[in-house]
Amino acid sequence: MLTAKDFSTDQHGWAEFLPKRTSNPSCKGQLRSRWAVVGAGLTGLACARRLAELHPDDEIILLDARAVAEAASGRNSGYAVANSHFGGLFDPEKLDTYSRINRLNRAGLNLLREQVRKHNIDCQWHDQGFFHTVADNASLKEVGYFSGYLENMDIPHTVLDQSGLAEKLGTEWYQSGVHVHEGALVQPASLVYGLAGSLPENVSLYEHSPVLNKVTGSSAMLQTPDANIKADKVIVTANFEATRVGLIKRYILGNTLSGSFTRKLTKEELGSLGSLKQWGVLSLHSAGATVRLTQDGRFCVRNTAEYHGGRLLSDQMLAQRRKIHRQAFENRFPQLRHVPFEYSWSGVEGVSRNFTNFFQIPEKGLYLAGGFNGSGVSRGTAFGTAIAEYASGGQSALINDCLASPKAEWIPPRPIVDVGVWFTLRQLIKSVGRDG
Repeated sequence: MLTAKDFSTDQHGWAEFLPKRTSNPSCKGQLRSRWAVVGAGLTGLACARRLAELHPDDEIILLDARAVAEAASGRNSGYAVANSHFGGLFDPEKLDTYSRINRLNRAGLNLLREQVRKHNIDCQWHDQGFFHTVADNASLKEVGYFSGYLENMDIPHTVLDQSGLAEKLGTEWYQSGVHVHEGALVQPASLVYGLAGSLPENVSLYEHSPVLNKVTGSSAMLQTPDANIKADKVIVTANFEATRVGLIKRYILGNTLSGSFTRKLTKEELGSLGSLKQWGVLSLHSAGATVRLTQDGRFCVRNTAEYHGGRLLSDQMLAQRRKIHRQAFENRFPQLRHVPFEYSWSGVEGVSRNFTNFFQIPEKGLYLAGGFNGSGVSRGTAFGTAIAEYASGGQSALINDCLASPKAEWIPPRPIVDVGVWFTLRQLIKSVGRDG
């Protein structure tokens, strides 16, 4: 049986830049509810909100193993994607797949935008899209592939050469890129705090309340360290950690990423950059660096990915990865070599073998949404909303798009999976070149 120690965390991440927040109490005693949601990340918050709207007379119990924003929802790079990047040439036979996934992305983006505006959530929301770039000659063809896909999908975008990117970003490192106009940058921990703090009154959010037993269907009993909760319907929105409560084992794994933040730049340092005061870059190489200039004048660099069984990196491991982040930063901004990093962090994303998502009824009375392969800010929000409606007997185009997710491919057990993931990541890293 699991214990609370199986849900470890650390103090690193975007929450470090925010005022200290007092967590909600943990769950205690014997509780009875019609609805329980396991996981209070972006998916779980969206799910609980929608359940509360649909069932205003019911209490919705929302459980998180940690404090909110301590897991992936508060540790990602803060990209609420509207249009996914599918590598390679545009394939007309995949048009329905491209369209379905982008509809899900946009649905989540629109839902988040609505909540940010409605509740005046201060999360550095910047709704100006992102730059998808290449720095290495071997990756240049992907600019043409990506722009061709965008043209075929009628997605607003602008192709930029090296000088065009340098004018906007303040670095000549990137040879070419595409600005996709849709999409929002956020401070992810601020977003999660704001969403958690604006939940409807009939949602009871319990933090530091990990579910320790295998979850089953109708009239399930959920055991936390200090409580037993009997619920008629349970919705699991814990992404890759759904495996810890007995779901989707062998179909998803946790991939550990890491990055670093600089201190805030001075006015003079910001003046050495391009015309944009904040922006986000996503590499068109699948293992390339993600780089952001935040609204409060920090750089964020993320460029490592590895498999550690779904665990965060130790401080010692982070110190080693920071050297890689540092090299990527100095390559791009040699004029800022003197600017130190202030924090480094790691986070875990849920990845399925064929990059599908999960939207299922494993048993009667038990529902599952998760597995977003690095696009959980927008898509996770859409899935959380849809699973609440689905569990309530609803029908909609959004639900249909979620249900159309392909079945996940089986992942072999450890140590076989360790070798496979190591080899795959090694090949990607070898090919990344200047994009790393």
